[in-house]
Amino acid sequence: MRSLYSLYNRLILNHPWRVLILFAIVLVIASLKLHQFRLDASAESLVLENDTALEDYRTVSQRFEASDDFLVVTYKPDRDLFSQPAIDTLRNLRDDLAALEPVGSTNSILNVPLLHSPELSTDTVDEELLTLDQDDVPLDQARESLLSNPLYPNMLISEDASTTAIQVNLPTPDRYFELVGLRNDLREQARNGELDAQQRQTLEQVSEQFRQLAAELEAEREQTITDTRAILDRYRDNAEIHLGGVPMIASDMIRFIESDLSTFGVGVLIFLLLTLVVIFRRWQWVVVPILCCGFTVWLVAGYLGWVQWPVTVISSNFISLLLIMTLSLTIHLMVRYREHQQSNPEDEHQQHLRDTLSTMVKPCFYMALTTMVAFGSLTFSGIRPVIDFGWMMTLGLALAFAISFLVFPVLVALLPEPAVRQGRPGSLPLTDTFARIAERFGGTVLTGSVVLAVLCIVGMGRLSVENSFIDYFKSDTEIHQGMVVIDQKLGGTTPLDIIITDLERPEDTESDPFASDCDPFVEDCEEGDLRDTWFTWQKLDRLEQVHDYLAGLPETGKVLSITTTLRLLAEINGGEPLDAMEVAFVPAMLPEDLAPILLTPYINEEHHQARINIRLIDSLPDLRRDELLAEIRNHLTGELGFEDNQLLFTGMTVMYNNMLQSLFDSQIRTLGIVFLAIAVMFVVLFRSLKLALIGIAPNLLAAGSVLGLMGWLGIPLDMMTITVAAITVGIAVDDTIHYIHRFGVEFEKDRDYVATMHRCHQSIGRAMSYTTLTIIIGFSILVLSNFLPTIYFGLFTGFAMFMALMGALMLLPRLILLVKPFGPSASN
Repeated sequence: MRSLYSLYNRLILNHPWRVLILFAIVLVIASLKLHQFRLDASAESLVLENDTALEDYRTVSQRFEASDDFLVVTYKPDRDLFSQPAIDTLRNLRDDLAALEPVGSTNSILNVPLLHSPELSTDTVDEELLTLDQDDVPLDQARESLLSNPLYPNMLISEDASTTAIQVNLPTPDRYFELVGLRNDLREQARNGELDAQQRQTLEQVSEQFRQLAAELEAEREQTITDTRAILDRYRDNAEIHLGGVPMIASDMIRFIESDLSTFGVGVLIFLLLTLVVIFRRWQWVVVPILCCGFTVWLVAGYLGWVQWPVTVISSNFISLLLIMTLSLTIHLMVRYREHQQSNPEDEHQQHLRDTLSTMVKPCFYMALTTMVAFGSLTFSGIRPVIDFGWMMTLGLALAFAISFLVFPVLVALLPEPAVRQGRPGSLPLTDTFARIAERFGGTVLTGSVVLAVLCIVGMGRLSVENSFIDYFKSDTEIHQGMVVIDQKLGGTTPLDIIITDLERPEDTESDPFASDCDPFVEDCEEGDLRDTWFTWQKLDRLEQVHDYLAGLPETGKVLSITTTLRLLAEINGGEPLDAMEVAFVPAMLPEDLAPILLTPYINEEHHQARINIRLIDSLPDLRRDELLAEIRNHLTGELGFEDNQLLFTGMTVMYNNMLQSLFDSQIRTLGIVFLAIAVMFVVLFRSLKLALIGIAPNLLAAGSVLGLMGWLGIPLDMMTITVAAITVGIAVDDTIHYIHRFGVEFEKDRDYVATMHRCHQSIGRAMSYTTLTIIIGFSILVLSNFLPTIYFGLFTGFAMFMALMGALMLLPRLILLVKPFGPSASN
């Protein structure tokens, strides 16, 4: 250890200018790729690691030509929707939107076919379908036609005919899906160790091409949404208009991330600056830590740009966290430096610095290491954005420690030594009050801790993971307002697809249905309908049973399937359902321009699959996605007789539910890893099992208090709050390490436990309170976010840090006085 310190002294402390020049070069290199630092709010950023649901979703979207790549503009005029001025305004709005270059097409009540013509029948459907755009249809008849059509209500028009929607389609190029498929195939081969050098190079090229194309599409979509909003603003005077849709949500999420990055970064920096001024009152102790914090963020952001590692909603907090954690390290160094100044005023500036570094390197190293372990545990969560967040913070903390012991000392060495700040004679810091509480009311501290632990356990038993995506956003945001309108007026927001695969026909010729006496066109044959088509009476009847069951669930809004098409054709047929022979010729009966609306989104004969599209009412307070999906599957297999392997559930609902249901397991897994790793490090650091167990206790209480409070308040776990407990332990354990380490040093002076406790509270206790104060203030900035999970993250982390400080200043010293882990006192 001495040889390492000697080398450090020769290379770093003796050559501060050389270190600064080299570090400046590193900063310049990092800055070269800062322009490639990017944000991501795509579906890939919100799924479980290796979750096949995303690939299923993409496959289904291509196979059925059904995509979520469209914007939804809701339009509720001040007057009757079916008045001529309102229809004219709607048409002008639609035309302006359709004129945007990236828009492929639009759907609205203006261009969809109406079913009011008296001459309309299954034989004349190709000639007699009328539209508001192309035909002089009386508006009252158009209203009746739209509301009586099984396809349009709760999709393009509300049931009360007050609100309508324009679907603005933004087609994704086929090249995008080609690159995704090729990349995923190569990645799978790479995981199996099947790639040679050339194929690995191909994988890198394909991944780069996909990143570039995705970035281009993202920029195009963002501009399209900006242009769309500008158009909508021109029409808001006489109508209530909202914008919704998956592309808009993704775009706004990116805007929220950008806002959070700037708001949190600048806000935290200002608050930390003020905190440093108030606490230390010396310009050197303001400039040096702020520079160290800025350098850490700069390097991490530059690295993310170099490796093209995008920041998601979850990891957008990394800037504020790195600022806080770097400042925490530097505050401990500054407080210790001032202690050396006060105790050894005759020593030179360089000697104060050397003494500070030599006494603080060990606790600060373990402090950084335990926090890295806490964030590193998030990589076991199984949730991709949380995993990325864990790796980013682990890297950032390693850099924070390096900068604290490379840049901090050379800056302090080059600047004039701050004047010693003398306290008032006989005055004691506020932290000594907690020492007196631990000394005089030890029984109360222990009893209170036990009661709090019980309350935490009960509260954790009340935790849930079910939450509404709508409630992630403040009520004044357009995302929230638009989703509420779509949810309540236009059939729900969260899409769910159920794909039913037809049973394969046996290979033997005896199973030819036409060789049987039973005619599957018109009869329910005992041996089953084995023809390679969905358009038979038996199969479509079963699909209708599924459709009706799903439509009857209170959690579902609009349900669309081939049943919707058949009911539409029945209306055209004079209200008479199609007979078995007419059903068989439905694909040939439909005009070409209606097939993409009424047929291909629901039936794929090539893959023998039928698709039922459901939208869930996300704002329902009693919505339980996992229970609902299990209930649907059980009904389809138990009551309707489908095989489990015939059913595929996919869509945003499934991916979101998979992520939510993993949160409990992830929480247990990450916390278990954190406490195990920290316990091992405590044993190594303190060389005492007693001290390790004593050190873990207040951190367990801090983590339990935040989870218990969430349970008691009924706030569910989400992608942000799942990280609070692990992060709390990682940060809170810093105080434990510093306190126990200082207690051991101070105890050797007089081997008096009570006196040592008071000295520790007056010295390291002050540093602990300063760092906790800055952390709480820093996290309080997160309440400015538009993303509610981020707000909860900031509030609960701040609360957990307060509880951790109370545990370190009262419970921890009380346990030390009780157990006496450093051996007998001098009085014994």
